[in-house]
Amino acid sequence: MARILIVDDEQDLVWSVAHSLRFAGYEVLTASDGAEGLTQARQQRPDVVILDVAMPCLNGIQVCQRLRADPSLGSLPILFLTVKNEIQDRLQGFDAGGDDYLAKPFDLRELRLRVEALLRRAQPPSPPDASHRLQAGPLSLDLHTCEVSVEDRRALLTPAEFNLLYHLMNHPGEFFSSDRLLQEVWGYPPGTADPALVRWHMRNLRGKIEPRPASPTYLKSLPRHGYFLCPG
Repeated sequence: MARILIVDDEQDLVWSVAHSLRFAGYEVLTASDGAEGLTQARQQRPDVVILDVAMPCLNGIQVCQRLRADPSLGSLPILFLTVKNEIQDRLQGFDAGGDDYLAKPFDLRELRLRVEALLRRAQPPSPPDASHRLQAGPLSLDLHTCEVSVEDRRALLTPAEFNLLYHLMNHPGEFFSSDRLLQEVWGYPPGTADPALVRWHMRNLRGKIEPRPASPTYLKSLPRHGYFLCPG
């Protein structure tokens, strides 16, 4: 049974979300502010965190940053759930390490689908052979630790970044539109997710592995075709 932690100071919303997730078969933990949420995450080790942004004590961005800085929780899937839905708010959430972003008000069915997709992506793929590394040119991806290394750089990836890079490394040179990536990597049905989700995660991923992110060497894009991995 997957364990979901909801961190939000809106008690009515927390009750509704918790009830919906419990009905779907999940174990649900709740916290009413950022500090309590951080403590719960460290003590209870949830499988997914649903995190509001505007909260007392610690806001959601600060909680997310602290979770990502914790080696034992750094790969924990995080879904931001908030009324803040402007582009700069989304960028701030993804820059902090969030995996997905759902704006209030929302449909509880969509929330459950997002949680299911996060849980699927949180499971590292089994390597095709005895090796626990996937190699594409100088890019090396550790399937156990979710760490990528290229030349003299190493970086720990979030679950969304790991799955995106894993997919591209398994299909070097193949073009992927944002819609196709949302279906094949994120697991969303066609037309149900914002293509900007791919762009934001690609931006963060380039920042971790590219020597010059503004002029990428490995994670390239071509207008009207999509993204592709050039292993060099």
